Amino acid sequence: MNFDFSDDQKFLKAEARKFLDANCPTARVRGVLDAPDKAYDAALWKGVVAQGWLGAAIPEEHGGLGLGHLELCVIAEELGRAVAPIPFASTVYFLAEAVMLAGDDAQKADILPKIAAGELIGAIATSEGPGALGPTTLKASVAGGKLSGVKIPVTDGDIADLCLVLAKENGQPGLYLVDLTGAGVTREAVKTLDPTRDAARLIFDAAPAQRLGPTGEGFALLEQINDRAAILLSFEQCGGADRCLEMAKAYALERYAFGRVIASYQAIKHKLADMYVKNELARSNAYYGAWALNTNAPELPVAASAARIAASEAFWFASKENIQTHGGIGFTWEADTQFHLRRARVLALSIGGPMAWKDKLVTRLEQKNAA
Repeated sequence: MNFDFSDDQKFLKAEARKFLDANCPTARVRGVLDAPDKAYDAALWKGVVAQGWLGAAIPEEHGGLGLGHLELCVIAEELGRAVAPIPFASTVYFLAEAVMLAGDDAQKADILPKIAAGELIGAIATSEGPGALGPTTLKASVAGGKLSGVKIPVTDGDIADLCLVLAKENGQPGLYLVDLTGAGVTREAVKTLDPTRDAARLIFDAAPAQRLGPTGEGFALLEQINDRAAILLSFEQCGGADRCLEMAKAYALERYAFGRVIASYQAIKHKLADMYVKNELARSNAYYGAWALNTNAPELPVAASAARIAASEAFWFASKENIQTHGGIGFTWEADTQFHLRRARVLALSIGGPMAWKDKLVTRLEQKNAA
């Protein structure tokens, strides 16, 4: 069996890297970080739209390229490597995947072409604050097609046009599409560890809402969406982790201490070797997840959990060790090492932390073994 990407997919990856190297240097990322009123890089977003990446996995009949999820995975890896300050994940991994997975014909015909054309930015709103969210703790509710409740934090919620919201109707959980530019929606910006990714508190007061998928299946559908997004996010995390290793290695080979490059010291060698091992383990799990996602294999839930855990740990470890390798300069505001540390922490918590996914993995393996 061939577990590698095809030549065409490798070519797409190479072209994506060229584009991002030219259009998303760290100076562009810093431009968003240093500007409190700038939620994302609009020029970069337009460039990504022009590349057709938003429609990579969207069928041609709905205005996409119809390439598939493997192509989307290689794009995700390069976006993660560049820590691109754009709402790609919220729009593509969550909203587009949700509509393709559970939308009716009318919803697909209306929403997917707009996503592919870059005409709308998406978001997903589930959390209502600290604590685990479940059927008994979910407060947001829908009555008569109107949504009321509060969601915080919502990644890209301050700039999104259309949001997928978890709420209950007649006591039954469901997912609902809400136009954030319409009536009944109030947004408040929220500060996070990574200002290059916008976040907001959304207040819904009888906002018009349209159900996505079957009634009462909100949590089950959300779990499927999160599994698919976890695999795509794992590629972003792998890309970021690899870039951290590249940065640490390059600095170690040029920085001198006591007349020797610091790369010659055993302690630094150990750091780089540990980063490499964790990155490779994460990549192997991400590849397994990509296969499961692209083929819609029964192993998808287990593969998603494994990819999520390995990639989150690898990126977080690599981002910390990159700073340590750089020494004192790595902790300064002027150093670019901070971008990956910030993104690693935010991505690791975006759809539940590693501990939650470890619990999922154990449960899913038990269920698989009992079957």
